[in-house]
Amino acid sequence: MSQIGGKTKQQALDSLKPMTAGVEAISAAEYQARIDKAQQLMRQQGIDALYLNAGTNLSYFTGTVWYASERLVGALLPAEGQLVYISPVFEIPTLTGFQVIQAEVLGWHEHENPYELLLGALKRRCAKAEPVLALDDSSAFFIFEGLRQANPLQQVVSGKVITQGCRALKSAAEIAIMQRAMDMTLAVHKAVASILYQGISTAEVEAFIDEAHRKVGASGSYFCIVLFGPDSAYPHGVKNPKHLESGDMVLIDTGCRLLGYVSDITRSYVFGLPTERQRQIWSIEKAAQAAAFAAAQPGVACGLVDAAAREVLESYGLGPDYALPGLPHRTGHGIGMDIHEGPYLVRNEQTPLATGMCFSNEPMICVPGEFGVRLEDHFYMTASGPRWFTQPAIAIDQPFVS
Repeated sequence: MSQIGGKTKQQALDSLKPMTAGVEAISAAEYQARIDKAQQLMRQQGIDALYLNAGTNLSYFTGTVWYASERLVGALLPAEGQLVYISPVFEIPTLTGFQVIQAEVLGWHEHENPYELLLGALKRRCAKAEPVLALDDSSAFFIFEGLRQANPLQQVVSGKVITQGCRALKSAAEIAIMQRAMDMTLAVHKAVASILYQGISTAEVEAFIDEAHRKVGASGSYFCIVLFGPDSAYPHGVKNPKHLESGDMVLIDTGCRLLGYVSDITRSYVFGLPTERQRQIWSIEKAAQAAAFAAAQPGVACGLVDAAAREVLESYGLGPDYALPGLPHRTGHGIGMDIHEGPYLVRNEQTPLATGMCFSNEPMICVPGEFGVRLEDHFYMTASGPRWFTQPAIAIDQPFVS
């Protein structure tokens, strides 16, 4: 039975069921273990405190979900002792309700300087006369500037060595959540492929994908890219996408968020009968994806995974490097609470692969004026090598394992 087209939207939705039963959120004990590890890394790096801004870094270490805005909201984590939250006074009752790791909240009124409050907390919690403050690497520039104006002599360094040093290595609990999210999105992919018909718009497909993600238990699509025909040669889409025609390459890239973690899967296939050219490029893409997976062994530098994929492409006359037709971007990105997070599978990235790291594997081939093929599945590292979250597509006319 064909995996492409043939069902109504209602039939496809009826085939989907909630998929979140049994999945467990990150425990308070794991949040505390993350804090302990961060403090250990700070001591090793000679860092006296880490500022965690509202967003995924704050959520990762404390379980406190708060979105970044123009107001300073976050937490100061010293290398020794208890963390302290920083918040506008009027937000404290709400922020307290979101806390998983409970701690004191220092408040500032709208007319007051929150950076002076933060630096005062740093001085009280650090014995050194000139403590080193690491700044969450996702923090907006205005936070750095506010700290600089509050104390031009304050030493501020990047907190990436701490945040990535912890977040890059996923625990079994994190991988379990991500596995379920990936399973959910793969089910959505299968459903959307079944409802395609000639003339359907990308907007209609995107709306269906959002509804399908809700059907399997997500709050909707975290993101969605739908491209047909020549538009599929543009990795992140075009301003005015075309409607689907017979013979078009279909590229669908989507994901959802579950308990703070993100899924992300891309499938490429043809609506109708593939041409020999489409089959050839699709097969090269699959070979490049397989080569990247095989190269991802413990201790290997991340950049060598990218090199393995490009070697396959260049052997077929694609590229070289980022030249088109070929692969215009890195082979993969780290994934977790953010859809793109370090380290990356890109040239010159020397970080060695280690147990718990999670990556996309998507050495996309772009053929300008014709089509693009992106096969994107994710893998996580174990002590014995990589493991797929989702099984890769089998063939251009069989994009899903039954």
